[in-house]
Amino acid sequence: MADGKLDEVGLWTEIKLRILRDYSSAYSTILGKQSIIKHYAYIDGFAGPGRHISKASGQEIDGSPAIALSQKFTHYHFIDLDGHRAKRLRELAKGRNDVTVYEGDCNEVLLNEVLPRCRFDDFRRALCLLDPYGLNPNWKVVESIGKMKSVEIFLNFMIMDANMNVLWTNPNRVSASQKERMNIFWGDDSWEKAAYRNSPGLFGDMQEKTNNEAVIAAYRQRLKEVAGFKYVPEPLAMRNRTGAVVYYLFFASHNETGEKIARDIFNKFRSGATGDGD
Repeated sequence: MADGKLDEVGLWTEIKLRILRDYSSAYSTILGKQSIIKHYAYIDGFAGPGRHISKASGQEIDGSPAIALSQKFTHYHFIDLDGHRAKRLRELAKGRNDVTVYEGDCNEVLLNEVLPRCRFDDFRRALCLLDPYGLNPNWKVVESIGKMKSVEIFLNFMIMDANMNVLWTNPNRVSASQKERMNIFWGDDSWEKAAYRNSPGLFGDMQEKTNNEAVIAAYRQRLKEVAGFKYVPEPLAMRNRTGAVVYYLFFASHNETGEKIARDIFNKFRSGATGDGD
């Protein structure tokens, strides 16, 4: 939105926003009742302008920052690389002293400025939304959050970007720069083992592409075994009007109650998690 206009969003985005509203309401209510926890923040790594236009209705709707501001967190961290979006976020938060807007790369801002304020030993907690347009955030950020044990995340794995640019039928045709993008997102090159398997061919073994489910299962395993999140329920597949999966929405946490709430919310939307092609 270089011209400052609001983005149009499809039905799957509206479903994601409903999920965020339901979960953030439960999260802030529960944390607000725990006297030992004095600080529970909301973090939006790819915040956007705070408002969107619904393709279905043509009406302006709340984006994730506006939804979060309707809940009772002790502080709000909104991050966006785009100056127009950051300006709109500042307007959205005008008059509030519990909101910080950062204009910059969320990978750097999170590691250097936001996450240090959410340490477990300081009795601080946070709910973090990582909802990029492409293969982001860097694995270093995700793993750092997992090791902290104080931050729960919703993470958008943009599988359509991966399929269009990296996970090709012939991996030898993929550019080195695209493979490096995937390496940074995944944390190393082990994604290749999930995306391809050896199969016998006329002239010896050949690499055969697997499917979305195999890649997503491997990433879910990394969230648990490498990043160290204790609870990672099966992600929610968001599909466009042709039935193609655009992205998978992950939830990851160290809290059993949080996992149960997120799983119940996912299951409520699972059968209808389709979009309209935005």
